[in-house]
Amino acid sequence: MKKNLFELEKKININFKNKDLLKQALIHRSYLNENPKFHLKHNERLEFLGDAVLELVVTEFLYNMYPDKPEGKLTNLRASLVNSQMLSELASELDLDEYIYLSKGEARENSKGKARYYILANAIEALIGSIYLDQDYKKAKKFIEKYFLVKLPEILAQKTYIDPKSKFQEIAQEKERITPSYKVLKESGPDHDKHFQIGVYLDKNLIAKGEGESKQEAQVKAAKEALKVKKWEE
Repeated sequence: MKKNLFELEKKININFKNKDLLKQALIHRSYLNENPKFHLKHNERLEFLGDAVLELVVTEFLYNMYPDKPEGKLTNLRASLVNSQMLSELASELDLDEYIYLSKGEARENSKGKARYYILANAIEALIGSIYLDQDYKKAKKFIEKYFLVKLPEILAQKTYIDPKSKFQEIAQEKERITPSYKVLKESGPDHDKHFQIGVYLDKNLIAKGEGESKQEAQVKAAKEALKVKKWEE
């Protein structure tokens, strides 16, 4: 049984004027396939809006906070704050999966794995969109500052804003005059829950391996490991 949305309002300290906007932010497309007469639409339009609001707030903050940083550095910082992993983690912190409307089949399939991860990430963007429409930009900005921008010091400390693939390529070209290449070593799982193992090579030499639920994730992990192997982390 779904938790009462009043609990979510209390948790985020926002009292919605239009309760249906909050509910709509949490309706996955699959729920309407099972409940075609439901009075609200799915959350994808709200997600589209919330994504734009989130990006604007974060961009404005970084632009003002770091007047001397070039565009590329600001882009990396922004990506570290608004990527799917960060969105999914925040949704989990708010227990958003306890409120999302899913079909029974989708709920069973997505109790774990990357599909659930994306459903959570999309829901938090839709929630931002609903806050923007129901309240105003100022309220949406306050929500984003409270839950996203507060994580910036940790990101800076851990240097997670630096893309390992770009860093490994840059150093490899500088030190060894070789552009890294990536190769899928293993692939397993059904289409909706794939798992990849990827190797990163310099010329024909395997430097490191990485695993993930997408090729991109596995490549990033392989590059991160390769930086350690080559002692190019700093």
